[in-house]
Amino acid sequence: MTGRENRRQVSESVTPQTDRELVEAARRGDIDRFGELCGRHYASVVGVAYCILSDRDLAEDAAQEALAVACRDLHRLRDPEKFAGWLRGIVRNVAKNSMAKRQRESALHEDVSDRPDDRFSGNGSMEAVRQSVRELPGSYREVVMLRYFSGLSYEEIAATLNISARAVNGRLTRAKRKLVERLRCNGFGKDL
Repeated sequence: MTGRENRRQVSESVTPQTDRELVEAARRGDIDRFGELCGRHYASVVGVAYCILSDRDLAEDAAQEALAVACRDLHRLRDPEKFAGWLRGIVRNVAKNSMAKRQRESALHEDVSDRPDDRFSGNGSMEAVRQSVRELPGSYREVVMLRYFSGLSYEEIAATLNISARAVNGRLTRAKRKLVERLRCNGFGKDL
């Protein structure tokens, strides 16, 4: 093998594979390629779950469960190029099921002395921000969580949500305005 052929082979082996290529390899039994898919999409999957569950540990559990479901059902994915959206749908379902289960369990143990107006007391401004984020409409909550809680770039958020980076910017801007309004209504920072 000549030096040029060796360099070409090495450069081809480090060229990142597309989701399609990774899905096809995983379907052929290459579990390492499925691991690459998981690594590539893990942060966004956790972010989507966190948007629903508002708890990092539960979001990571939901992400793990969604990845296990994706591995089991990979043969059902019709278009390998749409793996990210398909996985996002799985994690949303897993997280929603987890949230419903938590709500059922919480309803069984609910203390009648809890008052809704106590939600910001005792835990300070961080809890007020978290609660305000949880109350945002879904599309705004998703971009806020993915950007500020999962640390994804605008491009990563755009790819995760199948929207443009410009749309991400617009949603974030509107979400921040709603957060400021909500926090002001709850007595936080006149200068927000």
